[in-house]
Amino acid sequence: MGSIRDDLRGVLLAPEEALSLDVHGGTNAAVLVPLYVEAGELHAVLTRRQSDMRRHAGEISFPGGRAEEGEDDLRTTALRETQEEIGLAPEAVEILGALQPTPTVVTGYVIYPFVGMIDPGQVWTASEGEVAEVIELPLRALLAGYGRRRLIRRGLPFRTDTYVVGGHLVWGATARILADLFDRIGPFLDRI
Repeated sequence: MGSIRDDLRGVLLAPEEALSLDVHGGTNAAVLVPLYVEAGELHAVLTRRQSDMRRHAGEISFPGGRAEEGEDDLRTTALRETQEEIGLAPEAVEILGALQPTPTVVTGYVIYPFVGMIDPGQVWTASEGEVAEVIELPLRALLAGYGRRRLIRRGLPFRTDTYVVGGHLVWGATARILADLFDRIGPFLDRI
């Protein structure tokens, strides 16, 4: 278990390095990319947002959100939001590093993703107002489900990177975050 942590730390940005990257034109937000190893496979934890949300309704995303006033460290934001959304206590997460900040196209956010290792077998407490479902997917299955697909949003067709596993469609900023993760961990994903 120690070697996967070391491998991840070796390919991820240091959290301080990610925080120093200034992306203009957006409201800062942070997400946690919770990972765990079970049965020899690296898994990610995502959420499906409630279908009545004002922004990104029904979409699959990593737990996270906007920084609150007085929250100077976006790692704190990611951990607080994750606890609020799925009940994962901050002390149950070992932040190993970060990924490239990712802007959202429509809503004007800049998402700072932090990668954290957690223990398998967590019991989730989904926030009824925000989270419709907590989804745990093997990274290999996500990677195998990659494709450029034609989607229609608000009546407009467009082609975008997607990951599909079962009935779960991941696209948008979350797909871009996954692409960065896969670019970094690709060399050792098969060794897990």
